Amino acid sequence: MACTRSIMQRKRSKTSATRALAGCLALLSVGACGSLRNPPPKDPEALEDYKAANDPYEPLNRKMFLVNMVAYKFALRPMGKAWRDNVPKFFRNTVDNVNETWGQPSTFFSDVGAGKPRRAGDSFMRFLINMSAGVAGFFDVASFTSYKNHTTDPGMTMGVWGIKSGPYVFLPGIGPSNFRDSIGYALGQALVPINYVPSGYGLIDFNWAYNILGDFNNFSNQIDQLDQLEHQSLDPYAFMRSAWQQKRQSDIDALKADNRATVPDWY
Repeated sequence: MACTRSIMQRKRSKTSATRALAGCLALLSVGACGSLRNPPPKDPEALEDYKAANDPYEPLNRKMFLVNMVAYKFALRPMGKAWRDNVPKFFRNTVDNVNETWGQPSTFFSDVGAGKPRRAGDSFMRFLINMSAGVAGFFDVASFTSYKNHTTDPGMTMGVWGIKSGPYVFLPGIGPSNFRDSIGYALGQALVPINYVPSGYGLIDFNWAYNILGDFNNFSNQIDQLDQLEHQSLDPYAFMRSAWQQKRQSDIDALKADNRATVPDWY
């Protein structure tokens, strides 16, 4: 597998840029690994299952999944449990709030691109309220109003446009994805404004901190589900693939169907 680490030349290099580049490099390496591609079966029933799974790179994806699960079992899970069991919930919630607020511009531009003005307005107001009254996003004040949190990303926007997902891929360090959403992930990182601040203001270190802690906190919240997946599924890889694909399509369908009035109900 190609290297998933970015060689950074300047102090402005940040966690989000590294993760985006890692995903792109992993995606490109998938295309280069033709020997790890499953050819379409000739049996009609098997071919139907093959198309439904949309996983022609399954041999490679399974290897990446195994690597992730080994890292999870021997390193990530113990650290995640220690974090969840020993760090106060208030602090963990604050990490979630900061991570969500500073990524809100990406949600806003994704909503605009999907042609959903009400969602875009909610995203804009959440960012404005939480950055001001919420003290730079440390507190989720916007949730006490009608501006509830929602998730939209460039991959979902492209799905609304009718762009095909492309084959399923499992990206090391990121997880389930596909060609379209891997590109969307990189675009989403590019839409976060803090990635473009000049050095010397302390924001670079802050960006590192909230990205790393945010991702780790999100991971620690999923330990129970991952344990259940590992111990109760006959084929954890196939179960995760199917569950992720169904959830992803459900999110895109919900975005398409969101045709609410532009102004909030209380206006």
